[in-house]
Amino acid sequence: MDIPPISPAFGRQEFLIRRLHSLTGLFPVGAFLVIHLATNASILDGGDTYQARVDQIHAVGPSTLLAVEWIFIFLPIIFHALIGILIVTRGKRNVIDYPYGGNVRYTFQRWTGVIAFFFIFWHVFQTRGWIQSPWWVEHVTRPLGGGIFDPKHAAISSADAVRSSAIATACYLIGVLASVYHLFNGVWTTGITWGVWTSPRSQRWALVTCAGLGIIFAVLSVATLVSMYEYK
Repeated sequence: MDIPPISPAFGRQEFLIRRLHSLTGLFPVGAFLVIHLATNASILDGGDTYQARVDQIHAVGPSTLLAVEWIFIFLPIIFHALIGILIVTRGKRNVIDYPYGGNVRYTFQRWTGVIAFFFIFWHVFQTRGWIQSPWWVEHVTRPLGGGIFDPKHAAISSADAVRSSAIATACYLIGVLASVYHLFNGVWTTGITWGVWTSPRSQRWALVTCAGLGIIFAVLSVATLVSMYEYK
């Protein structure tokens, strides 16, 4: 598993940048993903329950919510994604020559990160439209089929995004599962990076725990997508 320097431009700051990349993947990005998946899973209890959970989030007010989203969600995701893409493009893919478990997980970690990045980029546009200015909404978002999520009056409109086409459904399935894998395998590698589990035994137990949580959230996510697809 070859981990080359990210970029000569980072120089002596590379250690710090890698640590920040690892940390932002866990918090706030990872924490947000767990909350987001749990909120969406409330659709399993019906549309009214889902609307109530969305109302709780938006009760803070649009200005506060916008600030929280940019400070704690969008900017950390952008930072984490850009550094991750640098790591992917500069890394050597040697999983064919060395197909052992750790190298396979490492390879999946990098590529699921790329998939998750493009999925999130598309998902935010489809549901929110990226920019909320009237001109952008009228000339870019609406013509391209974005901004379909209506949190105030019809939060269940997010189901329309999932079932808008067979391709969209497939993209959601692949994107969500890639995000879940990237998060929980990333939790395991973050624990190693930060020295939380150092012995082989502790690393094995941590791997089993992270894998178990990943499977739970993967099943929950698939059930959520099925429920949104079949919602009447």
